[in-house]
Amino acid sequence: MTTRDRCIGLTVVLLWGLNFIAIRYCLDHFPPFFLAALRFAVMAVPVVLFVRFPKIPVHWFLLYACGFGIAQFAFLFLAMHVGMPTGLASLALQTSAPFTVVLGVLFLHERMTGRQVCGIALAVIGIGIIAVARATGTGLGWSAVGPIALTVLAGLGWAFGNIGNRLAATDREPGTARPGDALRLVLWMSVIPPLPFLAMSLVFDGPTAGIDALADLGSHSGLLALAGLAYIVLLGTIAGSGLWADLIARYPASRVAPMSLLVPVVGITAAWLFFGEIPSAAELLGAAAVISGCTLGVLSASHTPTSRVTEKVPV
Repeated sequence: MTTRDRCIGLTVVLLWGLNFIAIRYCLDHFPPFFLAALRFAVMAVPVVLFVRFPKIPVHWFLLYACGFGIAQFAFLFLAMHVGMPTGLASLALQTSAPFTVVLGVLFLHERMTGRQVCGIALAVIGIGIIAVARATGTGLGWSAVGPIALTVLAGLGWAFGNIGNRLAATDREPGTARPGDALRLVLWMSVIPPLPFLAMSLVFDGPTAGIDALADLGSHSGLLALAGLAYIVLLGTIAGSGLWADLIARYPASRVAPMSLLVPVVGITAAWLFFGEIPSAAELLGAAAVISGCTLGVLSASHTPTSRVTEKVPV
């Protein structure tokens, strides 16, 4: 991975870490599944009207949309709604990284270096330290396991989305890709989730919950939610996910995924600054393990995109 692409990855880390602050402000006003439907609907309309569909196999596009778009955000928003702290949510979601590596080995026949395995293992240990510290040190006891489990399932959904993205980038004839297909994939993904999320909202949020939240947009919480929604759509999804999709398309999933383990460092720090979620000594120890593990995972033996992939995907 080149220095430029590492910097792009770190930019995504910053955008996604702060994205959890925006999500918290949104969930303080909107019910979770209605928020998910709204978040994708505001993107879907202009995408259908003005953006060409990427030249990728439809079945891999649907895998990406269902994993990254539906499964990830259904479980994540529900977890944060039922009590998952903002900083811990940013941490537990990064289980997508080891999930992606395992799925990459199973479905893409990718290989990992020994240092990469050790780095991911160290990062996972760090995640475990922080998760246990938050679950046992907040007075909630193991009742916090439910929201944590939901967030881990969100990470699994993200991982399947990564695999769908990677397969979409490689499973096509040479010369059929168009510049910008990675970004178009992210944008068109937003077309799939709105109707499923709206159905979930009617069943689980209640038939009038979303309407009531929209009617109260002029309140303080409503204005913060609008600002958060703008951040989620423009920076968290279009910018962040577009850059991430480009990296996943050009590098093995096992090389890119570990970088996402830095997101909780930004998320936990931002949650402390915005919401007063003060990390304990154990949480700081876990964060240090995450950083160290991510560094080993990303900076192990240098890799560049293979000629087969770059010929197929001139992004």
